[in-house]
Amino acid sequence: MPNDASPISPQPSSSPPPRPSRYRRLVAFQIAKPGVVLGLVLAVTVVAAFLAGQLKLLTGFENLLPQERPSVLELNRVGARTAGLSTVFVVLEGQDPAGVRKASDALVPALQALGQPWVGQAENGVQDAKRFLEPRAGLFVPLDTLQALRDQVEERFAWEVAKESGTLVDDEDPPPPLDAEAIKKKLGTDKLEADRFPDGRYQSQDGKTAVLVVRSSILATDLVRGQEALAKIGAAIEKVNPRQWDPQVKWGLGGDLAVGIAEFRLIKADLTEIGLLGTFLVLGIVLLYYLRLRSTVALSLNIGIGVAWTFGVTQLLIGHLNIATGFMFTIIAGNGINFSIIFMDRYLEERRLRVPVAEAITRSALATWQPTMTAALSAGAAYGALVVTEFKGFKEFGYIGGLGMLICWVATFAALPSILVVMERLAPLDAPMPKFLGRFAKRIEAGIPFGQPFAAIVTRAPGAVAAVGVAITLVCSVVTFLYARSDPMEYDTNKIQSDRSKNAEVHRLMGVGIHTTGYIGLDGMAILTDRLDQVVPLKKALEARRDAAPANAKPFKAVYSLLDFVPADQEAKVPLLLGLKKRVARARELGVVKDADWAQLEPLLPPDDLQPFGIAELPEAVARLFTENDGTRGKVVYISPLDEPDITSDAHYLLRWADSFRRTELPDGSVVLGSGRAVIYADMWDAVINDIPKAILVSFAATLLIVALAFRRGGAMLRVLFTMLAGVLWMVGLLAVAKVKLNFLNFIALPLTFGIGVDYAVNMTQRDLELGDSVEVLKKTGGAVILCSLTTWLGYLALIGSINFGVRAMGIAAVLGEFTTLFTAILVLPAATTWWRRRKKAAEAKDISTTGSVAPGL
Repeated sequence: MPNDASPISPQPSSSPPPRPSRYRRLVAFQIAKPGVVLGLVLAVTVVAAFLAGQLKLLTGFENLLPQERPSVLELNRVGARTAGLSTVFVVLEGQDPAGVRKASDALVPALQALGQPWVGQAENGVQDAKRFLEPRAGLFVPLDTLQALRDQVEERFAWEVAKESGTLVDDEDPPPPLDAEAIKKKLGTDKLEADRFPDGRYQSQDGKTAVLVVRSSILATDLVRGQEALAKIGAAIEKVNPRQWDPQVKWGLGGDLAVGIAEFRLIKADLTEIGLLGTFLVLGIVLLYYLRLRSTVALSLNIGIGVAWTFGVTQLLIGHLNIATGFMFTIIAGNGINFSIIFMDRYLEERRLRVPVAEAITRSALATWQPTMTAALSAGAAYGALVVTEFKGFKEFGYIGGLGMLICWVATFAALPSILVVMERLAPLDAPMPKFLGRFAKRIEAGIPFGQPFAAIVTRAPGAVAAVGVAITLVCSVVTFLYARSDPMEYDTNKIQSDRSKNAEVHRLMGVGIHTTGYIGLDGMAILTDRLDQVVPLKKALEARRDAAPANAKPFKAVYSLLDFVPADQEAKVPLLLGLKKRVARARELGVVKDADWAQLEPLLPPDDLQPFGIAELPEAVARLFTENDGTRGKVVYISPLDEPDITSDAHYLLRWADSFRRTELPDGSVVLGSGRAVIYADMWDAVINDIPKAILVSFAATLLIVALAFRRGGAMLRVLFTMLAGVLWMVGLLAVAKVKLNFLNFIALPLTFGIGVDYAVNMTQRDLELGDSVEVLKKTGGAVILCSLTTWLGYLALIGSINFGVRAMGIAAVLGEFTTLFTAILVLPAATTWWRRRKKAAEAKDISTTGSVAPGL
């Protein structure tokens, strides 16, 4: 494909090998009836583009696992029963504590007025919970401690009465006084964080920050209604105008709804930016190579058709994209354009030989369909190898990528011939160049000689280049072995998530909300029991696991249930507490309890109508987290992580945490399953680890089979396979040297490198079998092969600009794979072939000079 060659005089091209007559007739129809063909293509493309526009983006990690996984089933079950409420933190930050407090109070009714589904509940503190629990604090004291307090109060009261009546024995030691601190210590209320919630409000200790907690029925995954909910909340806040109480107050929204919508919006914008950047880079390098706008337009139209068809089929077969497949637009475009590049390059070669349009298209189609189909099948097999995995992120990536390669190949040979016919009619390729181009006309006609520098290197030192290539391959083999043994997986989950600096403010407000309110619902994992009587034994079993773990390997901090708010032995405690209240009140009348102490004790004394209570009597503010959508209380249990900075971003800890509550068998033989982010991530990790060897083996086997079918000659097949393996080893060697860790996204680059990387060796070897000269292959086909790699390389390079660290890591690994497989194909392979042929030719020449003739039989 002499895209890099200068124009020469018209001469007949070598006749293409015989091909099936049916395909020749199809090409003839495409040439004769381009309008009909393109009309059909356009109709299919419009439908496909409409379908592609209906694709949904699923951003949750649970969407990367099979839906039949126990952890996913349990997550969906818990979600269906408890996910009816998402949380929004309204954070007020000002300078006047009193003004902030008044603004907080004014916002509660305004937000509550929005009603369902936008706001189900709005609160700015624990006033209801405090009013209910504070006077019942004594019920939470152990019975023996309460009895001891009763005896202490009775003893002091009797001592005071004796003293007042003059019957006190002089040498009798006085019992402890009835002061507030002593009684509060006995009740355990001295340990309460009294200053955390001034007046019961969610307010910082300096009073300058206040938080309102809003519960909404809109889920964080509902982009449209979530945005509407946040807009309505924001409008309500502005209408109240918190600045009228504190001119310096600022407000912002945090919580899982605000973070979820912000992340979703950011990911969608990222997809658009990455897609546009990838398209710009791919088409830019195509224009640079051909230096012809028409060639760029033709290839742009063709790959646009292929991408539209691919994602239209994706909508029909899958119906959504996930965080692993959302970035495939640029990958499919960068890789799928390769087939039309090979076709276009061969077509331009024929046209430069002054072959007529119809014959040039026919020859190009017949000469390139087989090698490009081999490349499409190889690349499709590399993607398709991921289909055999359990990990849904890999599986769907494999389906889309595998189908995309085949669809882009079909689109090339279905549409490109007719596109070229129409373009030739509009502006013939052999029309004279404008005079103002002068001496640049020939360069534009010939294009940029991408392959010439490599041809020069191979011509000068084929043996040295081949030896260096083999040496690097051997070194990389050792490095790859060591890399695989070193556990190269990425355990920092921050490095596979989105860059939080892009949404820093909403994450900051989320942290302020959690810290100020002490809210556990966003941090802990929810476990849903089947029956209320399972809660206590579950909690005991989980706490036993925690207590049995080594001090430096505790799996979690605590287990919380609604039953924690229902004290034991209430029947015995109620009369004790009522008696205590009477005695303390009588002691106050006698002046034994001072007024200052009484002011502290009175809120803690039980009401006169104190009765034992259960979970049904607890106020909504206490029970809300433990309440299911249908109103059922108490079956939800929370398990919170350790209090260590960023510990939930450590995969080692997440695995330990997940194993501690994933499955618990209770004494009655029943089993309670746990799920949530920790278990989902652990299952993702398990699936990826198990799928890595399987995917690599299937990818390699499929590539081997396709290459074997494409090349009947053993020598040619071995050349291709060695080149591919060398490129893969170079890639892993670079990953090891660069200390790149593998995650569930960049791992995809490993099996893909087999099928996509072999593409370049296949095209080089296929043309070498035709020309019999590796240097000429570099000059004529090397440029197209390099362009194919550059389009794929640039498609991957665009991923490095993603806001998601996992996607960036995938882009880096894939770029390295493209770099190494390209250089083994355009340097090591032709150098080794040239060196071998020169050595063989020299041996034959030596044999002739020694014997005077060629040996018989040669």
